[in-house]
Amino acid sequence: MRRVLVANRGEIARRVMRTCAALGIESVAVYAEGDSDAPFVADADRAVALGGRTAAETYLDIGKILDAAAVSGADAVHPGYGFLSENAGFARAVQDAGLVWVGPPADAIAAMGDKLAAKDLMAKAGVPTLPSARIGAGDEPDADVGFPVLVKASAGGGGKGMRVVHRPADLAEAVAAARREAVAAFGDGTVFLERYVTGSRHVEIQILGDTHGNVVHCFERECSIQRRHQKIIEEAPSPAVDDDLRARMGADAVSAARAIGYCNAGTVEFLLDADGSYYFLEVNTRLQVEHPVTEAITGLDLVREQLRIADGERLSFGQDDLAIDGHAIEVRVYAEDPAAGFLPATGRLVAWAPPVEPAVRVESGVAPGSVIGVQFDPLLAKVIAHAPTRAEAAGRLALALERTRIAGVTTNRDYLAGVLRHPDFLSGAATTAFVEQADVPGQRRPTPDELGDAAVAAALAGQQARRAAARTLATLPSGWRGTVMPPEHAVFVSGDEEITVAYRTTRDGTFDVAVAADRLRAKVIRCEAGSIDLEIGSRRLSYGVDTDGRTWWLHGPGGTIRLDEQERFPETRTEAVTGGLVAPMPGSVVSVHVAPGDAVEDGALLVVLEAMKMEHRVTAPHAGVVGDVHVSVGSQVAGGDLLVVLGEPS
Repeated sequence: MRRVLVANRGEIARRVMRTCAALGIESVAVYAEGDSDAPFVADADRAVALGGRTAAETYLDIGKILDAAAVSGADAVHPGYGFLSENAGFARAVQDAGLVWVGPPADAIAAMGDKLAAKDLMAKAGVPTLPSARIGAGDEPDADVGFPVLVKASAGGGGKGMRVVHRPADLAEAVAAARREAVAAFGDGTVFLERYVTGSRHVEIQILGDTHGNVVHCFERECSIQRRHQKIIEEAPSPAVDDDLRARMGADAVSAARAIGYCNAGTVEFLLDADGSYYFLEVNTRLQVEHPVTEAITGLDLVREQLRIADGERLSFGQDDLAIDGHAIEVRVYAEDPAAGFLPATGRLVAWAPPVEPAVRVESGVAPGSVIGVQFDPLLAKVIAHAPTRAEAAGRLALALERTRIAGVTTNRDYLAGVLRHPDFLSGAATTAFVEQADVPGQRRPTPDELGDAAVAAALAGQQARRAAARTLATLPSGWRGTVMPPEHAVFVSGDEEITVAYRTTRDGTFDVAVAADRLRAKVIRCEAGSIDLEIGSRRLSYGVDTDGRTWWLHGPGGTIRLDEQERFPETRTEAVTGGLVAPMPGSVVSVHVAPGDAVEDGALLVVLEAMKMEHRVTAPHAGVVGDVHVSVGSQVAGGDLLVVLGEPS
């Protein structure tokens, strides 16, 4: 192997390229129009444009990817995860083109791609499974596995094409929505039903197999912290698994791999019940997003093993050579708003800088200036901490998140840090119900003192910037005699808090500051682009500072505080339409369920939007009568666009 085309994007493309470089193998990137300036394209030795903007036009187009391989002279293809990574037709097409496929055999992918057939195969191999039922394209969704039931996409994962249904009346709509999501994400709308186990844990086993019949497991990962059935925190080993359970689950995972003739990297996923029983869910026939935690506790490079296996080499170790070293935890930093139901967020990254200390592993697909749009998954980065104990790993990772400099896009960073410090997580008792049940703030809630300090820092940083831009006496106010500067003030808003800072320069260059009810003396010690050090009273404070227009981000102890500076002479703004329901994010309208004049109940479905390969329901906040409907199927909307006007009941 001398040149590998990575048929993916973002952080996983960069991850594969890094190992390729370490092995002396060139890498080839393929990219959509919106990714032309992305870091993974710059990291590659060669890059080929796919000519399109959507996933269907680019990363899901087998013909375009094979053409790119031919143009670039690649002799192998690594699919990463997502997109075509579990598409047996793609694996066969790669091999038919004379290229090396860095993944499991196409037959194994096909066997596990039909998840119901996979369950039957696992049951024959002696692996415990959950009750399930197939739903064909024209079948009525009649759940004979009992309620609650989980609707799942057969072709993929990552929480896409998945719905929990508690009542028979809601099943048909859930199946239709899951099919649409599955088509958008994987190009395959096949779904099935599975018994939903409440309060369970998600535990998976990493497997590796070579073409010489050797198969090993690399222990387990705990992936129970999920929102929308998509993992956001993963760790290894699981706090719920002891040595005996680990041995049994590992043996079942190896049996599952042997039953389908598996080789290369894969993951056998299980549901672990509170009583210690476990059930086979599926085999992910690819590298997992959370593979770094396994690498951390085993010392392996799983991408290196993938490439070696694809090249026909034997595994470089046996089962007895593997041991668990310490504990590793990974978080997925997404552009999304946990305070708004984890809705995806869009925008431009004004700042992105992981911390120097504490030492953590960062896998990112973005850089300052990156634009987060609606076409692809909003994952910004994965951050991984490895330590001798679980408590140390959690604390190190939380601090690293708080010290990460992010500005310009709403993220789940604060939420993740809150989970890592939550007593239920630290106790090891968290289940898949954690996100719904635990009280973790969606965004950081600074104290009044923290807000006041940040507002003073922003006000003085702005004053210093204006002063640096106007050094001549002619720019100073008329009548100024060199004694004191005239008073200035700035007004900031953070959430529902308004903070006014009044300040005056004194003869010795310090500042008299009034904020809230306090009068303070402040001194700017150092102020340069991107940072300010100052004393407020007797306290020394340092902030990283990022601005975009009149928005400020102050990066200090405990995390980031966003402040929106108010215009001194604001323009008159048009009031929002009373009763108007707006788009929570940019996207396209998948379906419209009401018409003008319809009477609707509280919670009735009005409009369904699709953004970032996930569907989002806009429902009625109260009973009423529909007025104007401003969108139709296929409409493209921006965040805040008016969708439907809902009046009071007649």
